[in-house]
Amino acid sequence: MTDNTAPAPDPALRESATFDRATIADIQRAAETGIYDIRGGGAKRKVPHFDDLLFLGASMSRYPLEGYRERCDTDVVLGNRNATYPLHLATPVTIAGMSFGALSGRAKEALGRGASEVGTSTTTGDGGMTPEERGQSKHLVYQYLPSRYGMNPDHLRMADAIEVVLGQGAKPGGGGMLLGQKITERVAGMRTLPMGVDQRSACRHPDWTGPDDLEIKIRELREITDWEKPIYVKIGATRTYYDVKLAAKAGADVIVLDGMQGGTAATQDVFIEHVGIPTLAALPQAVQALQEEELHRKVQLVVSGGIRNGADLAKCMALGADAVAIGTAALIALGDNAPHLDAEYRRLGSAAGYYDDWQAGRDPAGITTQDDELAQRLDPVQGGRRLANFIRVMTMEAQIIARACGKAHLHSLEPEDLVALTIEAAAMARVPLAGTSWIPGHGL
Repeated sequence: MTDNTAPAPDPALRESATFDRATIADIQRAAETGIYDIRGGGAKRKVPHFDDLLFLGASMSRYPLEGYRERCDTDVVLGNRNATYPLHLATPVTIAGMSFGALSGRAKEALGRGASEVGTSTTTGDGGMTPEERGQSKHLVYQYLPSRYGMNPDHLRMADAIEVVLGQGAKPGGGGMLLGQKITERVAGMRTLPMGVDQRSACRHPDWTGPDDLEIKIRELREITDWEKPIYVKIGATRTYYDVKLAAKAGADVIVLDGMQGGTAATQDVFIEHVGIPTLAALPQAVQALQEEELHRKVQLVVSGGIRNGADLAKCMALGADAVAIGTAALIALGDNAPHLDAEYRRLGSAAGYYDDWQAGRDPAGITTQDDELAQRLDPVQGGRRLANFIRVMTMEAQIIARACGKAHLHSLEPEDLVALTIEAAAMARVPLAGTSWIPGHGL
């Protein structure tokens, strides 16, 4: 936290770009404690992102749609490749997997309420299904993770879809973490863990080692659920092109692609900042992989990791996604990092807008905590209403952009509607640099 009373540094001082003050502080902390830093949240480093893309609105060569009398649809169907009952969602904005344990029970309830109000889905996360979440979620996706914490075949059948998690954008190749202060009696009971002891999840599934085994597992899950439920496969964005191809060939109905800007309840800071690739770079690779297998739009692609608003949503749609998933933005919509809690965040050594100590379980907003007193601060009805409002705004913003581009459905947006502001973004998104027809790496 910045000390506003400290004198300003001498303007002649020059900070090192390599050994800046944050780096020096990290070195000093490691030297003093002998342990690596663990935190929640997502990557803080600046990487090419959706802000580096712009839409080309229609005028003469293409006509825009009138918002007050011409429709722009937003519905999406997820999982109709094999499942008897795919998910029919009113908006392509879904809620990403966040566990009970990482979040309070009331926060999970609020996510379910908000998602149901706008006709979309939410996801369980690690650690199992809670009655609050199932009871308030019209469409609930059940995560099947390497840890198997809280895994219950009956809950598989109670879910509306199953998401097999192979990786997460904040820590691809690594397992999850839940520190002991958040493992209460209820959390421990659901996960079959001792209370108050740090939990580290496995980084890979215990009963398979490759794509052939994944295919077998997907078939097992289909048989357990009588082929009714869509099967998702979630991957962290790294070797995206190959991972998407393998997941699609293994039989996934939906692929969830999580970029490095995705948040996490807790992991090593070095993981968050230095492993994985940006969402913007991964999305076109995933689309290319599905197109080459002639499965684009047949296997749906859900993109997560740093999605913040309707412009991000529209850009994902234009680059070939079928839907997006929000996590950090959903928690902020519930009330996390709220300005009126700034004094309490400062007592924790942070501030509103900076708080990412989710692993500590002391969230004054009552969201990323298992402390009963703090959790009571979150009204799940009000929180759900706030989340629903946010998703509605995201969806309407995307509709505004789609109509401006002359499109009657969000899925009609295409790469041709986009240009890039930087060479890096143009190369990653595979769209022209603004004012030119040049796509770096794709000829003159």
